Amino acid sequence: MKYDVFGIGSALMDFLIEVENNELLELNLNKGQFHLIDEERSKSLLKKIEKYKVKTAPGGSSANTLYGASLLGSKVIFCGKVGKDPHGDIYEEKMANGGVKPTLARSERITGHAITFITPDSERTFAVHLGAALNLKKEDIFFEDLKDSKILHIEGYQLEDKELREVSLHAIQFAKKNNIIISIDLGDPGIVSRNKADIKEIVEKYADIVFANEDEAKALTNLEPLEALNEIAKVTDIAIVKIGKSGSYIKKQDMIYEIPVYPAKAVDTTGAGDMFAAGVLYGLSKDHNLKICGHIGSYFASKVVEKIGARLDNIDPEQISKLINDVNK
Repeated sequence: MKYDVFGIGSALMDFLIEVENNELLELNLNKGQFHLIDEERSKSLLKKIEKYKVKTAPGGSSANTLYGASLLGSKVIFCGKVGKDPHGDIYEEKMANGGVKPTLARSERITGHAITFITPDSERTFAVHLGAALNLKKEDIFFEDLKDSKILHIEGYQLEDKELREVSLHAIQFAKKNNIIISIDLGDPGIVSRNKADIKEIVEKYADIVFANEDEAKALTNLEPLEALNEIAKVTDIAIVKIGKSGSYIKKQDMIYEIPVYPAKAVDTTGAGDMFAAGVLYGLSKDHNLKICGHIGSYFASKVVEKIGARLDNIDPEQISKLINDVNK
């Protein structure tokens, strides 16, 4: 295959801001939640955050995961939609510079963005305006490239909007017909709760790999982590439930792997789940066993939480080799 991972997701510019808990209340945002906002609300928030120090970077869950997998050594391609504006140009350039092949369609709407508020406890609160990302169409997907890929990775955020869900389903069904592994990251418990029937059907019919944190898993199954893992594993080949500081569970058939966390001085949990998925998908694409895949994901996640933002600038390949050797002992 030409590519290890083909990802579809919302191409969003990330605006990262450190705030106090009371400031979230003043902005009328629920701490730790994902808020989907319209253009008017977005403009209002962007005006209010001008007084803060803002860090910007290309983002979006699937895009972050692909960037991470590329950093580890995977060949990846990202499909999304941006505006015909400077942010769209910056997004495309930075993705390419990060080793990701960007196949970005252009829209008359502005490039989408995610305002991420980070409180002192490292919790993240999102205010997201999808903008051009909402205009992704079936014809924007490069199916020849998808056919040349081992894994299709879909972010849960693509499964909320009806039209985006249809586009994702079209790609998923194409992947299924062409024996491409289908990976779905549930993304957010609110999205799962609001779209439970649709997401459950997609997972049961198509998913080979499901990534969920404990809240997303509970939203999908109404069960606690280990029971939720077992429930998801009934309908997919590989089920993964992340339980924060307690590590994660990975299950394939009757085998359950308990993956520990790696020590970290967390300053921002943004991107931890995306980097965990990056490590696992990288490992799978290189035919490592699931235990090693989980450890790579956990190690990668531990590194990204030690900095502000969802992406690392680099990773030491010798550390990954050492990790693999240690796990194999």
